[in-house]
Amino acid sequence: MSQAFDALIIGAGQAGPALASRFDAAGMRVAIIERHLFGGTCVNTGCMPTKTLVASAYAAHLARRSADYGIRIKGDIDIDFAAVMARAHEISTSGRTGVESWLRGLDRTTVMTGHARLVGPGEIEVAGERLTAPRIFLNVGGRASVPDLPGIDRVSVMTNSTIFALDVLPEHLVIVGGSYIGLEFAQMFRRFGAKVTVIEKGPRLVAREDEDVSQAVREILEAEDIAVRVGAECINFASCPGGIEVGVDCEVGDRAVRGSDVLLAVGRRPNTDDLGLDRAGIETDARGFIKVNDRLETNVPGIWALGDCNGRGAFTHTAYNDYEIVADNLLSGADRKVSDRIDCYALFIDPPLGRAGLSAGAALARGIEVRTARRPMSRVGRAVEKAETDGFMELVVDKVTDRILGGTILGVGADEAIHSIIDMMANGATATKLSDTVHIHPTVAELLPTIAGQAKKI
Repeated sequence: MSQAFDALIIGAGQAGPALASRFDAAGMRVAIIERHLFGGTCVNTGCMPTKTLVASAYAAHLARRSADYGIRIKGDIDIDFAAVMARAHEISTSGRTGVESWLRGLDRTTVMTGHARLVGPGEIEVAGERLTAPRIFLNVGGRASVPDLPGIDRVSVMTNSTIFALDVLPEHLVIVGGSYIGLEFAQMFRRFGAKVTVIEKGPRLVAREDEDVSQAVREILEAEDIAVRVGAECINFASCPGGIEVGVDCEVGDRAVRGSDVLLAVGRRPNTDDLGLDRAGIETDARGFIKVNDRLETNVPGIWALGDCNGRGAFTHTAYNDYEIVADNLLSGADRKVSDRIDCYALFIDPPLGRAGLSAGAALARGIEVRTARRPMSRVGRAVEKAETDGFMELVVDKVTDRILGGTILGVGADEAIHSIIDMMANGATATKLSDTVHIHPTVAELLPTIAGQAKKI
């Protein structure tokens, strides 16, 4: 015997709870199933706990620099690492319980815990019970990728999830992976007092970015005594006295790095291998991501995939936007598409990197003629006043139409100021329009009209 619902949602990450609430308000009977932790990656092992740690690391960094501001602290700065981690756990737990309480308080929504699997196009099984609905939404997220590197089965390595079990600061943290997740952990643990080495297989850090951004990020990290090894073509692991030896086989430097602990940060994979997708006939790509169209529909009518599992975005904000697209299309008669959104994200080192749309390199690679304008943060009054002048601001403009194509801000306040560019792009604004706009002084974003003015005149 089975229970019938109007909608079934598998996974209580960013898209799932909001979708359940919207359907519930529309009078639909909903079942949402979560097999592990409510809130998904963001709440439990992603944004909330990591940005809490970033905040603690920034406080330690600022305390060490207090003399730069005329403030003198007597004695050494002492890091209570256990307390730092406890604060992150507390904030994460609060977020998780908040999501679950919200869902359980909805009038027409049934909350279930357990491992849900598809048994057909409109039917799932969870805890031995069958549930049916004309609409099924897969919001199952992803997890850290752990490739089969030589020796990895003989040592203990951490991922971005398991690292939160630490309550003692590592003496020397070796991070394998020089992209967004790895670099955030690198800087925060260095600021907590650990020795840190970053090992990257590719020729540079954050390879998705233009080379000048990669180099600037590297310089910021190396200025804090974070060791960086790129071109590590033969990464392998072995036990050694007091820790783990990571082979790098680089062209220069030592052939191996010894550390007390290792964090593996080499990408993520979707949680789609145990959902019974084949029983429902749902197609995936070679990496396991569920194939969806522009409206987030799978190849099976009545089944949608949202969030990290669909390969159309790997961020909390893209997952939430997936919910908005699906809900508006189904309930409001809209025709929203994934391709309508502007690519935007941030790297939350200090100072942060904010990115929107096309970089100069990406635009040129597409054959688009562009104008660019740049301003170093050392010429941004707000950055000078805060004594945080690393980085730069850059705007990319279509040479023919004057439309703003993208922007890069690496520097203090970048994660907030980048939204000025995103909003202008969303409204089809030109560099001329931005240059004519008045921004508030003294802020980081106040220089964007000035940069736009330079871009349109080149």
